[in-house]
Amino acid sequence: MSTRKRVLRVMTVSAAVWAGGVTLATAQAQSVSLNLGYFSLQGQDTRDFDVLLANRELFAFDVDQFNNASIGAEWQIGIGDFVEAGLGASFYQRTVFSVYNDFVNEDGTEIPQDFKLRVSPVTATARFYPFGLRSAVQPFAGAGIGFFNWRYSEVGEFIDFDTFEVFQDRFVATGNDVGPVYVGGIRVMPSDHFGVGFELRYQDVDGRVGIDQGFLEERIDLGGLTASFTANFRF
Repeated sequence: MSTRKRVLRVMTVSAAVWAGGVTLATAQAQSVSLNLGYFSLQGQDTRDFDVLLANRELFAFDVDQFNNASIGAEWQIGIGDFVEAGLGASFYQRTVFSVYNDFVNEDGTEIPQDFKLRVSPVTATARFYPFGLRSAVQPFAGAGIGFFNWRYSEVGEFIDFDTFEVFQDRFVATGNDVGPVYVGGIRVMPSDHFGVGFELRYQDVDGRVGIDQGFLEERIDLGGLTASFTANFRF
């Protein structure tokens, strides 16, 4: 199934859950969930060819160097006894330092670059709790849609391979793209008003950086997995 079809399907399901829950929101339990996690960008052995893989052929870095901490928050509304809708936002950023694999300056010094990626998604999700929202132990699984604001830049010294001169420059790409998200995890509620948990969240989204903007490839794969510890405050 193509990414576009997956996005449309998840959007339809999420919209239906949210529409069905609007009239129930005031009567159901609501909560705020804070999360601290670690975002792992799609690995170089499983990602489709993009600007990062293209860069690896020329520069000395690994894709997993972009992995870093993330923070976020989510507002959650119970819909019935087994379903919860959530609206959340999070933030991730990482700078990776690099040099050319096979080239140095005439004086023998390295030719350095900084590669920087920032992703700030806003997500709408629906989770299913098979043991119910009032149980003390609450495993869950769900899906939703994400709106991903992102920025990718390459700043530093580069080689003009027509003249082999070294020059300083910066290349920047930004975007707002849509993709599906899938969640699963467990929450433990020692009281009616507080809980802790663990969640895995996978996002599937691409962005366009553009060869015409000076990058080595047209697209960037922003997909990856976030593992988070959560603190839930119910009211």
